[in-house]
Amino acid sequence: MPKQKLIDLLYEIMKDSRRSDRELAKTVKVSQPTITRMRKVLEDTGYIREYTVVPALEKLGFEILAFNFLSADVTPKHRKEMEEWIRENRKIVFSSSGEGLISKTFVLASIHKDFTDFSNFVHGIRSSFVSSNLSIESFLVSLKTDVIKHFSLNDLEKI
Repeated sequence: MPKQKLIDLLYEIMKDSRRSDRELAKTVKVSQPTITRMRKVLEDTGYIREYTVVPALEKLGFEILAFNFLSADVTPKHRKEMEEWIRENRKIVFSSSGEGLISKTFVLASIHKDFTDFSNFVHGIRSSFVSSNLSIESFLVSLKTDVIKHFSLNDLEKI
């Protein structure tokens, strides 16, 4: 199976994962059974992590998207605890270690109903990791105003 066809299929699925294998076959120019096999390959090899929608968060009552930048002096045990807390926290939609801001080594993207919800979230981080010399800075985005471009992967293949 040519790798480019797999990539073409992946981009088509990212544009609209609701399309049937028959519709995708017409677009990618292969047979429907081939699309079914290709989709399975993409899933089994980890190119597709999940199928989901990107909802209008503001219509679901979320007002804030927060980008939280953290630094923490953590032992391997504390880091494992921190990572587990992050994985279990439903408000966190993305997290990774990284670098870029002065001394910040983690980023958490989180969504919140309002400022009180966000404030409680930050308090929860601080109280959970008090022993790790934690520093946190946040950039708050209102989901109800001034959004220039909503999150989407539709145009990724054009990069």
